[in-house]
Amino acid sequence: MTEQTAQERPGIAAAIVVQDGAVLMVRRRVAEGQLSWQFPAGEIEGTETPEQAAVRETSEEVGMEVTALKVLGERVHPKTGRKMTYVACVVESGAPYVADDDELAEVAWVRHAQIPAYVPYDLFDAVQVYLDAALSR
Repeated sequence: MTEQTAQERPGIAAAIVVQDGAVLMVRRRVAEGQLSWQFPAGEIEGTETPEQAAVRETSEEVGMEVTALKVLGERVHPKTGRKMTYVACVVESGAPYVADDDELAEVAWVRHAQIPAYVPYDLFDAVQVYLDAALSR
């Protein structure tokens, strides 16, 4: 996939939701290569900002209400070729569950030391730095 193709397709917003020393991850029903476990995420729709999309996708996928804190960074994902925006979010209410069972198989709160078992490749640097700080508290 080329850079041009990534720019033509809608971007993806990923919600980095941290609570009680763990980050929320979801397992897709259909893996994209090595991407089986990932953060709640989906396409940015219409005039949405990445922050709005991350909040909406978290609600749709896992039934939780979150607030976007800040954009951690953007990149073209090396495995999918899609433009990704990573958004740090805080939980407002709810406990995660598989709200979208067409897309998701399960959800998990993942501790810092467990991340390599769920994500068998390096995380985006900005996300790794954020999680290193947020999950060491």
